[in-house]
Amino acid sequence: MNNHNLGFDNEQKVYPNFNDKIAEFINQLRPGQKELAFWQGGKMAVSAVPGAGKSHSLAIASAITIAREKLNHQKQLVIVTYTRSATVSIKKKIQDRLKDLSLPPIGFTVQTIHGLALNIANRHPYLSQLNLETTTLVELNAGNNLIKETVQNWIESQPDYFDLLVRGEKRFDYEESEVLRRQSVLLTEILPNLAYQVITIAKSSGLSISQLQNLTSNGDQNDLLMTINQEIPLLAIASGLYEEYEKLMKTRNLIDYEDLILGALKVLENEAVKKIWQAEIFAVFEDEAQDSSLLQGKLLEILANQEGQLEANLIRVGDPNQAINSTFTAADPLYFQSFCDECKQKQQYQAMTQAGRSSEIIIKTANQTLAWVNQKITRELSIAPPFKPQFIESVAKTDNQIDANPQPEGKGLEIYKPQDIYQTIELIGQRIINLYSDSPLSTFAILIRENKQGTFAYQNLEYLQLEHNIKLKLVNDSHNYKHIPQQILFLLQFIYCPHSPQFLQNTLHTLQEKDLITAQDINALSVYPEKFLYPNILENEQKPHEKKAREYCLQLINARFELPSYQFISFLSFFLKYQQSELATAQKLSERIQKQIDGEYSLKNIIDALQKIIDGEKFEGVDSENEDSYMLSGQVTIMTMHKAKGLEWDYVFLPFLHEDVLPGDSQPYVPKSRIFLGKFNLSDVIRTQIRDLLHQEYREMNSESNLLSIASASMKANQDKQAEEYRLLYVAMTRAKKLLWMSAAKKAPWRWSFFADYKSKSSLRNNKKPCPVLEMLWN
Repeated sequence: MNNHNLGFDNEQKVYPNFNDKIAEFINQLRPGQKELAFWQGGKMAVSAVPGAGKSHSLAIASAITIAREKLNHQKQLVIVTYTRSATVSIKKKIQDRLKDLSLPPIGFTVQTIHGLALNIANRHPYLSQLNLETTTLVELNAGNNLIKETVQNWIESQPDYFDLLVRGEKRFDYEESEVLRRQSVLLTEILPNLAYQVITIAKSSGLSISQLQNLTSNGDQNDLLMTINQEIPLLAIASGLYEEYEKLMKTRNLIDYEDLILGALKVLENEAVKKIWQAEIFAVFEDEAQDSSLLQGKLLEILANQEGQLEANLIRVGDPNQAINSTFTAADPLYFQSFCDECKQKQQYQAMTQAGRSSEIIIKTANQTLAWVNQKITRELSIAPPFKPQFIESVAKTDNQIDANPQPEGKGLEIYKPQDIYQTIELIGQRIINLYSDSPLSTFAILIRENKQGTFAYQNLEYLQLEHNIKLKLVNDSHNYKHIPQQILFLLQFIYCPHSPQFLQNTLHTLQEKDLITAQDINALSVYPEKFLYPNILENEQKPHEKKAREYCLQLINARFELPSYQFISFLSFFLKYQQSELATAQKLSERIQKQIDGEYSLKNIIDALQKIIDGEKFEGVDSENEDSYMLSGQVTIMTMHKAKGLEWDYVFLPFLHEDVLPGDSQPYVPKSRIFLGKFNLSDVIRTQIRDLLHQEYREMNSESNLLSIASASMKANQDKQAEEYRLLYVAMTRAKKLLWMSAAKKAPWRWSFFADYKSKSSLRNNKKPCPVLEMLWN
């Protein structure tokens, strides 16, 4: 290896063994990785398979670039990723490589995309129009109070549209309880989800309210939702919700994370300021680029442009086959794929296909799954395949990775079809005990699709800790505990005013989230709180699950008369059966409220103080966990497949792989409570219509964009979800090093969201179809 190939000159041999260390770095790298290290400028796209070591090679490429270009505080390399934990990990790796070169840890910065945007916007508030000293940053989600208020304001401003939505697509007798139920479903479920989806995709794409209204030509029949006697333009609903949200944000002096990206782009519209930023940045390296959005990619490309150069100094690294967030976030893998296509034409594209994480049989299984799914989808649906045809390869025998492509445990792949989900857990427990006895320092994971599956597995495997001293760790998606203030507020509001339909509904939802009651039609129960809480003999007798829900509610009402106000939060923490970290967060919340009310204890004061904390969005839970704590030796970690991305374990168990979950039903699933609008999910339809229009404009397919019909958008949304579920399964499979264990029980819940009694087998459904991939591998 010649240092001139890396752009070094003879004068840069200023540190002892400098050249030897550079050579050592390069010799560690594989094909695809080496090309990244040899990069000296311009654009480069890198597509990396799971376990390819992209973070490791990014760190080496960063260290070499910093050394070669003599980067410092005035001229830096910017590395961008999408999670805080990833920034910490990559920063540490770069610092270690610079230390190996006897160089100081300067000349680079590792930031999340929103952290970078925040820095730009904050340095130029007059250009970004964001003053972070007078505004509050909030995190947007469908359950956010801002979304609820947005919906309420839209209903008040558009009562005729709301009334048409209540009427639905078919005639009904306008019975009062049914009208109230439909209003409740729209107010608490359909419209909040729609508002969240519209706001997310519009803002992440840079669409203004007027641009959203004008995405399609007026009178396009595909924009019309048919009700029993009138048509409703869907984009009018979408833009109306978006407008109400923006008004509310401005009134409250709030901004969201997409405002940071938009604010940073406004700053860089100023040519003089843009040149200042570009002068401080030598290049931009982006990790996990498949999770980027249109505006995020645009921001990075502007920053990476250098005056006097033909193109940006920009490296984007990702894997389209691990795009698992695009159907429910702003992430859109189309833009990374387009960047890859652009770089291919210029011979600036590299593929990292060698991976040393998994044993040969697991690699073969993942590749087989990828090829089979692509063939199945293209044959049956005649649409684009879910996967890019990029297969994982084993590393060379001379590779430097310790225990690369390890020997499998047994056959390395085990597939089971247990009688029911209880036998599934028995098989997993026994397998873990045997593996642990042979190798107590190994790592274990049970990866599930839904949080309820994780709770079920944890409760039925607790004996591993008690009887075999095997540590069991359950990691929920809500591990940051921001849900705790909201849950406690809902229950306190109900205790304060139990006859409010809204407060009762919120409480029942919370009880359902915590698996204290089974899933049921909460909207119907909460229409008349008095009838539900105090039924008389003339009413139909309540069903067992309704009685249980009522008993919990009565316990809450009685607490108001039995407990002093200062004990409410402590009581509710145990009532909701919070775990240790959740209890610590609840205690922290209680102490915060005590300071705010300054000894003026009353239920109303506590509620008011808690509401202010939630509105401010600045409360952080007690959470000292990091990703390393999920991969401890001798520990069985239970977590969702989504959360497992980027992690790895010796032994990975994938239970409950049924067709109705992975990849999901062939037709869109619409709950009975929402069917009055039609057999489609309104939020999915509008989101898909908008995204498809944006894709058409991006590709410049037509001079005039064509809007998908409701039926076509509904079908496409479902196909996109199925494709993403297949990619999610692929991600889960490639977490395993030595053993991949997969199963689908013959008896399982119809829907896990309706499964609450984890000790009862009576609610299980017979002959559940396994995931098609499992059937293929079995045969």
